[in-house]
Amino acid sequence: MADRLDSLRHELLEAVDHAPDLKTLDEVRVQALGKKGRVTEVMKTLGSLPAEERKPFGQRVNAVKAAVEEAIAARREVLEAAELEAKLEAERLDVTLPPRPHPIGRLHPVTQVTEEITAIFADMGFAVAEGPDVDDDFHNFTALNFPPEHPAREMHDTFFIEGHPELVLRTHTSTVQIRTMMAGPPPYRIIAPGRTFRCDSDATHSPMFHQVEGLVIDRSTHMGHLKGCLQDFCEAFFERDDVPLRFRPSFFPFTEPSAEVDIGCRRSKDELIIGEGSDWMEILGCGMVHPAVLENVGVDPDAWQGFAFGLGIDRMAMLKYGIPDLRTFFEADLRWLKHYGFAALDFPTTFAGLAR
Repeated sequence: MADRLDSLRHELLEAVDHAPDLKTLDEVRVQALGKKGRVTEVMKTLGSLPAEERKPFGQRVNAVKAAVEEAIAARREVLEAAELEAKLEAERLDVTLPPRPHPIGRLHPVTQVTEEITAIFADMGFAVAEGPDVDDDFHNFTALNFPPEHPAREMHDTFFIEGHPELVLRTHTSTVQIRTMMAGPPPYRIIAPGRTFRCDSDATHSPMFHQVEGLVIDRSTHMGHLKGCLQDFCEAFFERDDVPLRFRPSFFPFTEPSAEVDIGCRRSKDELIIGEGSDWMEILGCGMVHPAVLENVGVDPDAWQGFAFGLGIDRMAMLKYGIPDLRTFFEADLRWLKHYGFAALDFPTTFAGLAR
């Protein structure tokens, strides 16, 4: 019986060692250790042996089984490494190949307009700040002076994270303003471009859209500075020296006083002309930062004050480049991108022009 086990052990280990691939190795495993495998069949004879022989015989069979299992594991590791090496060799790309002679890549209008806005505000001394798309109730609502019963906290306006009621997809990039003020002492002069999320979808609204918000906090900033900043921005963005702006009193929880900003325009059946005519169109909201917001982030409102504003990047792109439907921004249609897209290497600057 001992010779039989030694012979079986040698035979199985030989089969494992010569298995050329993983499929064959698995077949060897089944033939050796499966329900009807050779080692299993030998183990079944244990009951027919005399009682004094069962224990030593069982130990020897288990030793054979363990040796075969160890050999299979080692062989599998070798074969898997060889298979991966062969796959990598077959799929290898030559990254030294020359580029295509005629690049066809285009910048998305949202990217282009974000860069245009950033260039304008960078020229005014603003830094760019960023924050997470998923934020908590404090940064998105409480710190911004939203009362507990405010409609924005309801499911019909805000995307809440299932299983985490304290987390939301941010409804504005004002969360970045809060994080900036909590990260260090004033003064602050930042813009915060990024994605935002609200439960809304039609030709001028999307569940995911892009905003840029601005924040200036120092010891002497007032409403006149805000108006001058936005006037300069609109004239630079629309590349006109005569853009009329109108500031209408409004209400936002995080600013006081607050205002909606309208831009002068002329509408006709087929076009919208910015800076001409007697019509008005709302483009952004703004105001002086509410003292309660400053208190919430540990800034003394008796010593510091400033303004904030927010505008939709997608909507600004629609106005400037005549794009009629916001939903097309996110449909991944290459024909649309070829029509409205921008040259990838033609960077917008305030000295050489924004719409390059």
